Amino acid sequence: MSRVVVEDVWKIYGRQTVLERISFTVEKKSFISLVGPSGCGKSTFLRMLLGDEAPTKGRILVDGEPLAAEPSPDRGVVFQRYSVFPHLTCLQNVMLGLELGQSPYLGKLFGARRRMARDLSREMLKNVGLGAAETKYPSELSGGMQQRLAIAQALVKKPRLLLLDEPFGALDPGIRAGVHETLLKLWHETGMTVFMVTHDLSEAFKLGTRVIAFDRRHTRPEELEAFGATITFDLPVDHPAAKPEAIAAPTSVEEFEELKAAV
Repeated sequence: MSRVVVEDVWKIYGRQTVLERISFTVEKKSFISLVGPSGCGKSTFLRMLLGDEAPTKGRILVDGEPLAAEPSPDRGVVFQRYSVFPHLTCLQNVMLGLELGQSPYLGKLFGARRRMARDLSREMLKNVGLGAAETKYPSELSGGMQQRLAIAQALVKKPRLLLLDEPFGALDPGIRAGVHETLLKLWHETGMTVFMVTHDLSEAFKLGTRVIAFDRRHTRPEELEAFGATITFDLPVDHPAAKPEAIAAPTSVEEFEELKAAV
């Protein structure tokens, strides 16, 4: 669980400004949904949280300390494309992160440390509903099961921040609902802070305790290089973990537009 402070963050590539003036504070145990049109910098911002990229200007603090400038075990990530290894079983996929973390050169643990890693991995597979599939390979799993395996991979190292980049976009609606429930259960149990990029507004409001939108305020052709996307609205959500003053999620496009206009 981590408190995240984003202070006047900009991201510029050459002459192209992608993000500008991004500032907000996220309390511990929050679930932040990041929404906005394609190309507005949502995934770029997530990569900065991961440590794959650094802000051009500004800074990001986690629990009062500057964010490390490279990926680390305290940040887990799940992408839309399943980040699982096809030649490893489910159990081996989940164990791999623990083995590489504790034995980066050999990538293998032995004795008591291996038994502990195996036990932790089995428990995580049970938590995501894959306890009976530990000996199966990813090719033997459905899309939803593979995504749950990817979530288990990310969570077994007990990250303080979980970063989700369109993690459910390729799933059928029925499967997606099941994975949603699994994720919410694990979030409540672990108390971690979550950032999720999604294009699905209903998903954003269903899962998030707060919905933050990135978009461009300057859209004329001559402005597209000089100006980037920024925060256009920031809404708390009426969610079990949200604050009492949070608002209810919109149930129609009209309600959504009314909420945007009110902010």
